[in-house]
Amino acid sequence: MSEQQIVPPRCAGCGIPLHSVDQNQPGFVPEASLEKEETICQRCFRIKHYNEASSVTVDQDEFLRLLGGIASTNSLVVHIVDLFDFQGSLISGLQRFVGNNPILLVVNKIDLLPRITNWNRLRNWVQKQAREEGLKTVDVVLCSARRNIGFDRVIEAVNTYRQNKDVYVVGATNVGKSTLINRLISDYSDLKRELTVSRYPGTTLDAVHIPLDDGKSIIDTPGIVYSWRMSEIVPRKDLAALLPDKPLKPLTYQLNEKQTLFFGGLARFDFVEGQRQSFTAYLSSGLPVHRTKLERADELYAEHRGVMLSPPSLEDLESMPPWTRHRLRVPPNSKQDVFISGIGWIQTNGTTGSTLDVHVPRGVKVMLRESIL
Repeated sequence: MSEQQIVPPRCAGCGIPLHSVDQNQPGFVPEASLEKEETICQRCFRIKHYNEASSVTVDQDEFLRLLGGIASTNSLVVHIVDLFDFQGSLISGLQRFVGNNPILLVVNKIDLLPRITNWNRLRNWVQKQAREEGLKTVDVVLCSARRNIGFDRVIEAVNTYRQNKDVYVVGATNVGKSTLINRLISDYSDLKRELTVSRYPGTTLDAVHIPLDDGKSIIDTPGIVYSWRMSEIVPRKDLAALLPDKPLKPLTYQLNEKQTLFFGGLARFDFVEGQRQSFTAYLSSGLPVHRTKLERADELYAEHRGVMLSPPSLEDLESMPPWTRHRLRVPPNSKQDVFISGIGWIQTNGTTGSTLDVHVPRGVKVMLRESIL
């Protein structure tokens, strides 16, 4: 006779299997709570008792299975993206998963851009980039959840497009989804009554229903992990240096061809060919920039990686993917950004064109795009 299989208990709130192994994974509870009846996971507990959503993540396959169920609902989909890592955090395939449900694109972290930014131009840029990625949006709202900028417009847009529907909130990790959904909870829920959570039908994924006063719900989905973002492969302790929390200060460099810029020990930018021109880097102030000649770049990296060229540390570099080279050609008279997911972008300012090489850990997204500014 075979031994009876032990089935792990499930969260009484969202239905996820419970465990006490890793508090950053869906379904975590302290070990002592596993023996109790009607136990809820740490995430549901925070929503129920503190009116606060926490950041829980799942891998891409699980996330896509969850998205697949949205098409059969009648809902508003709020997709939150990070302006600092726009192409890295946009869910480009979202349209085919949500069917005919309207998508409201909420672009977070606009506080990182200079105050003189032309916001109408930026909004048009976002709409164009989203279309190029296959996303059809009913509207685009620019905001900063951290600084509470533009959030009234987010609420107004949700009111306009919800029309008595449930609201699904989707986004990648580190885009500010939890901050924004906490604000949605406080604006839409009656705080005098206890918030409850209910299991998402047909799945055990950690999608939490947060009831609204009109009988509908905000459905808080897990954050999707995209391996092409630098922020997903660096050690957690280096995230503070990588992700800016204050307005970006543009760094402009006048470069001759055959000159190189190192961004910490995480990326290398080679001006391979072209007339002397300027390049402007938009990145976190916690990431130091070092300039050298292209002919010395390999030697400099071999001697100083993990020390002068850091983060990451030499020890942490051993656990990261090896670097790979991306060759980019900027056409004449075009203002382009060299976008490096999770690090920021380098704006090209020349009129004669250029040939560039970008070296980053294997798998990190690198691309040319129309300049954001």
